[in-house]
Amino acid sequence: MARKNLLEGLASMPDESAASNYPMRGAGRSLVRSLDELAKQAEKFLEGEAVVDLDPDVVEASFVKDRLSEDHEDFQALVEAIRARGQDTPILVRPHGKIDGRYQVVFGHRRLRAARELGRNVRAVVKTMDDRTHVIAQGQENSARADLTFIERALFAGRLEELGYDREVISTALAANAASVSKMMSVMERISPEVVRAIGPAPGVGRERWVALSLLAGKASNTANVAEVLQDDNFHQLPSDKRFEALYAALNKSARPVKKTVAAKKDTWQPRDKAVQAEMKNDGKAFSLSMKARNAGRFGEFLSSRLDALYEQFLAEEGKQGD
Repeated sequence: MARKNLLEGLASMPDESAASNYPMRGAGRSLVRSLDELAKQAEKFLEGEAVVDLDPDVVEASFVKDRLSEDHEDFQALVEAIRARGQDTPILVRPHGKIDGRYQVVFGHRRLRAARELGRNVRAVVKTMDDRTHVIAQGQENSARADLTFIERALFAGRLEELGYDREVISTALAANAASVSKMMSVMERISPEVVRAIGPAPGVGRERWVALSLLAGKASNTANVAEVLQDDNFHQLPSDKRFEALYAALNKSARPVKKTVAAKKDTWQPRDKAVQAEMKNDGKAFSLSMKARNAGRFGEFLSSRLDALYEQFLAEEGKQGD
């Protein structure tokens, strides 16, 4: 894929001077640094454009899904807000590439769904754009809202890679650096999209716990365990966060507990003439003796030559104590 301006499809935007404030010339220089900047970037897709009313039935979903499920309470709050004061912000759509008179959502899926539920038209900006510009706009608007969970972002990134987009486009769309995108991809390589969808968005679970689960789920020895958990009817009755916990616990139950390490006891010895200095270490399973100073070598040989006798003496005294 050509490594040109990632937003070449936006070259015809009315406000070119404003768009130039956000050059997209490479992953290292083009990543947008804050949610506020991302929100402004997303808004530029709508600036200077006529807002039209569309029948929701002529608008299709994006060709790449970004949400695993809808939060019922949040969605109902949105429906009631639109019912009370109307739709404040238009959605962005593009003409359908194959069917005249139909459109495809770039961003604003929930507002479209709310309009459909209310039985009213949806306010929209129609802009012609290519697929690459579409996914960048969709990803940046989602990142600006900051309400997609880690695994939803990872699933979105994985889907973009499947569609042939390179890491530079994915980084720009998600406003994420190369390391973050790599971690998302590593999770999606170990956990299949089917397992992710079975768990759901898991809003209370962050990146590191998903990484930990992916390491467990990626083991060939755990394949049967994953299938067994997902086939349990009770699993699907749980909230998304609990489904994550249930699978994690099932895969991690055979993990060995971490053994506590006992700190080694240390002691030193030195005779009156200070011609030998000894250091002893004992952790219960191992004992070490080291010596230095003028007589260390000779005294060490003296001890070594008498180890048999010393050990016999040790056993004898241990036996007396046992009596």
